[in-house]
Amino acid sequence: MVTVDATAGGANDSPSNSSASAISSLRGFGFTGNRIDKHDLRRRISLPQHLRLAMRRAMERRDASAAGGVDLKEWEGVEAAQAPMVVFVNSRSGGRHGGELKRRLEDLMGEDQVFDLKDVKPNDFVQYGLGSLEHLASRGDYCAKDAREKMRVVVAGGDGTVGWVLGSLGELYKQGREPVPPVAVIPLGTGNDLSRSFGWGGSFPFSWKAAVKKSLDRATRGPISSLDSWHVSVTMPAGGSVELPYALKPTEERTHDQRLVTEGLLPEKVKCFNGVFYNYFSIGMDAQVAYGFHHLRNEKPYLAQGPTANKIIYSGYSCSQGWFIAPCATHPGLRGLRNILRIYIKRNDSADWEQIPVPQNIRSLVCLNLQNYASGRHPWGTLSPEYLEKRGFVEAHADDGLIEIFGLKHGWHASLVLGDLISAKHIAQAAAIRFEARGENWGQSFMQMDGEPWKQPLDQEYSTFVEITRIQHRSLMINGE
Repeated sequence: MVTVDATAGGANDSPSNSSASAISSLRGFGFTGNRIDKHDLRRRISLPQHLRLAMRRAMERRDASAAGGVDLKEWEGVEAAQAPMVVFVNSRSGGRHGGELKRRLEDLMGEDQVFDLKDVKPNDFVQYGLGSLEHLASRGDYCAKDAREKMRVVVAGGDGTVGWVLGSLGELYKQGREPVPPVAVIPLGTGNDLSRSFGWGGSFPFSWKAAVKKSLDRATRGPISSLDSWHVSVTMPAGGSVELPYALKPTEERTHDQRLVTEGLLPEKVKCFNGVFYNYFSIGMDAQVAYGFHHLRNEKPYLAQGPTANKIIYSGYSCSQGWFIAPCATHPGLRGLRNILRIYIKRNDSADWEQIPVPQNIRSLVCLNLQNYASGRHPWGTLSPEYLEKRGFVEAHADDGLIEIFGLKHGWHASLVLGDLISAKHIAQAAAIRFEARGENWGQSFMQMDGEPWKQPLDQEYSTFVEITRIQHRSLMINGE
């Protein structure tokens, strides 16, 4: 399945890194002169007609059993494709290239396997589209059974869109409906760090029509890799209001666990929000800049003409928000997260919470799951065996069950870190994290996960908690390298 979207936010990009990204993208899309036959590709990825119609009917009627009218005897002996795929396209995305990409995909695969994201959501595909194949398989359709087991998914979009699809597919684990289709990426967003991490490059070369064929071809052949996903639970005093990003969903208010060891007071009633991230979660100045940038882009959408324009505007906006110098009217000490934040972690070999200090003057704190961050940067760095042993760290991987926590002091420090000139301030590696925040002199803080920022109210008396734990089942990614 291909989902097209390029609305995900990103970060600054230096000329050297942009050149490296372009070269990586070209290599990633395999421009080596090897010709891919269009008809052979279509034969390998297309579903038989009765399955295409059954899936479409089931999604339109929101009923997996709506495919029950198919005459299986008529299709007896038909075999499934080698690597069947379904395409989701947001025709308004991709720097206004979404419509062009949709037409190219329809030409390669046929209209019946191309769905516009505004009409069919990934959740509907999981519940009703895949459900229709399972329904037909239960009636003895071996072709449907084979297609369901072989299904692969390609997401054309930014990191937020990839995460949306991964989250929808993750429901299959909860419902006991394995196997879960693996996911490949056509990068259309601004940062595209998930795409970079699994060998799909940092941007999509629209000038080569052959790139679409090469992407789909690699998606049929690529090996499968694992990706940790992380559950976020935000708990705040009941009564306060917060404008949630799409990635967070409210849950019912509940009584707080009074057994928690905390610095602040615990309210009798709290409200909770839950979500999932795959790349990063952050608190502080970087999230504040992202929050302002997203609101500016929503108010003036004509400014967002594609990834390059987004990065230029983002860079300028970060300068105006005090990331490089705190406003003169505000004491710099009040900008350090140490004033409002406590960090507790569980290490890989322990079930107990351990408090760790927040370094002085840290204004942004990031919990990173991938090696790529902010358009392909590597803030955690490549650490020597001696340093790893000294700090009690292990080499970081996307499926190691650990998340890296690092800090950024200010814009100048972040620029050196993201320019790969120095490493970020290493704080910890953890199997689970709990943040406790109280307002003190702050009435709010800014947070973000996978590029979706929000303004989090803070109470001066009662604590707000953010707890991060690994989801038991790992997501499956197709490696493009």
